[in-house]
Amino acid sequence: MQGWVDEGVKIFRVDNPHTKPLPFWEWLIADIRARDPAVIFLSEAFTRPAMMLRLGKLGFTQGYTYFTWRHTKAELTEYFTQLNAPPLRDGFRPNFFVNTPDINPYFLQSSGRPGFLIRAALATLGSGLWGMYSGFELCEGAPLPGKEEYLDSEKYEIRPRDYSAPGNIRYEITQLNRIRRENPALQTHLGLAFHPVHNDKLLFFSKRTPDQTNVILALVSLDPFEAQEGTLELPLWEFELGDDAPLQVEDLMRGYRWTWHGKWQTVRLTPEQPFAVWRIHPLR
Repeated sequence: MQGWVDEGVKIFRVDNPHTKPLPFWEWLIADIRARDPAVIFLSEAFTRPAMMLRLGKLGFTQGYTYFTWRHTKAELTEYFTQLNAPPLRDGFRPNFFVNTPDINPYFLQSSGRPGFLIRAALATLGSGLWGMYSGFELCEGAPLPGKEEYLDSEKYEIRPRDYSAPGNIRYEITQLNRIRRENPALQTHLGLAFHPVHNDKLLFFSKRTPDQTNVILALVSLDPFEAQEGTLELPLWEFELGDDAPLQVEDLMRGYRWTWHGKWQTVRLTPEQPFAVWRIHPLR
């Protein structure tokens, strides 16, 4: 491993580290990072939460998660909350992969382009780390029948791709990555809080820095087929504002600015644009 580091390799994805002796990883990671702290170790361990946490405490920089299999509002709310609470928040840094060479999620097999936008938004806005495997940008989802595997898997063949093919989501991914770079609140999975929205197909949450100088609101539709509308409750009281106070809003995907008045706002999302991300500026 040190030989690869000497050649400039700084990221190691470790397959199933939980099936190997844990003291070995503790020694190896400490030894490598003592010489080069910039080396990243990604734990590909889909196992019990306690073991995933243990691997983080042993030194793994980040880990795979159950995000790939969380789709409903209840599932996502529960999982994001767990990651933000002890004990996981104290030693586990989650990487939200939307797909992998081994996993073609059932949700993406039938949801079309809107489904890929939904999962990209949830991953990029929900965690400070996210990953995608080749073909996601082109909304590839053709499966082996009945399995979470790709029909034309690159494990068995070379797949040349045209990344400018019609229907790609390169622009949206580029914008989401730009928004993440420009907003420190989105560079971690911590600081996330859920807020009420009167529709079970809509997920409404905020991300903020500890000093609240950067506050982001995100609304994501979980329905790739139909438009969804809901009335959301802005957490004005958290900024010491009254229920009818104004709130400056900036749409980070479109660049629009306006002022919301009052804590109840009705928003509609469509399959063509199933998410919104806003930066807010409380007026005092």
